[in-house]
Amino acid sequence: MEDQRITTAELDAALEGKYDALKQKICQAINKAKGGRIIADSEEPVRDACAVFRQQAYQKAIDLLSKRMAQEDFSPSAQRAQPQVEE
Repeated sequence: MEDQRITTAELDAALEGKYDALKQKICQAINKAKGGRIIADSEEPVRDACAVFRQQAYQKAIDLLSKRMAQEDFSPSAQRAQPQVEE
């Protein structure tokens, strides 16, 4: 399974724009909070935004790995690696 690993560069490409959107949501939540209530007013929206990002990141990572595994299953070099049985 070692050759089926994904890279951070691949995950960065798959998450294009998602991290920036998360940062924007965090800033919006904190900026909308009332004075003296920053944590109380922003904690839940930030937690929700992070939960969505976490789910998206994990799903993208699984999708990349699944795609890699499918490509290896159908590659001609992977088929050559299997021993041929003579009849």
